[in-house]
Amino acid sequence: MSESDSHSPEAPLREVRDSSLPGILGVIDGTIARIEAVMLAMGVLLMALNTIANVVGRFLFRYSLFFTEEVNRILIVLITFAGISYAARHGRHIRMSALYDTFPPALRKVMMIFIALVTAVFMFGLCWYSIGYILTLKGQGRVLPAMQIPVWWIYVWVPIGFLMTGIQYTLTAVKNVVEKDIWLSTLVLEGYEEDEMEL
Repeated sequence: MSESDSHSPEAPLREVRDSSLPGILGVIDGTIARIEAVMLAMGVLLMALNTIANVVGRFLFRYSLFFTEEVNRILIVLITFAGISYAARHGRHIRMSALYDTFPPALRKVMMIFIALVTAVFMFGLCWYSIGYILTLKGQGRVLPAMQIPVWWIYVWVPIGFLMTGIQYTLTAVKNVVEKDIWLSTLVLEGYEEDEMEL
């Protein structure tokens, strides 16, 4: 796949693979991969279509779509929170590894399991708090000015994204427990750009 192909809106759909995890864990991993791919691809494509339709309407027909800004706002939230799970799956989150890199492989493996589990706990915690936030918004009864839909609908993607990311980090910890090598994610072996290997 070329560099430009890897950044196209359809790239997440092409990258969905069967999981290397055993049994039900593989099913969960594969299902999350497909959900991420659909959310990201559809979110980016819908945002592009919505924006293009608004530009065409404004310049050709002198009429802007009244809902464009609100639809794009919803799609940005969707893409952002599906994206954190996608980044976790592909080992693309920022790593602060100056101290970690000095450890021997056995200790790095233990640290990777610990890091993945702690990150998963934080993701599940953020999922829980985001559900509380959505319930608060729902109780306020606010609606979007143009589309007249409840404001809380915009944020339903937030707990979904945190939940998928938490599951992804949990699966990374499991992968490090059951496999001999050190894994940054269920797909990516430990290393830097020149030696990192995505399966």
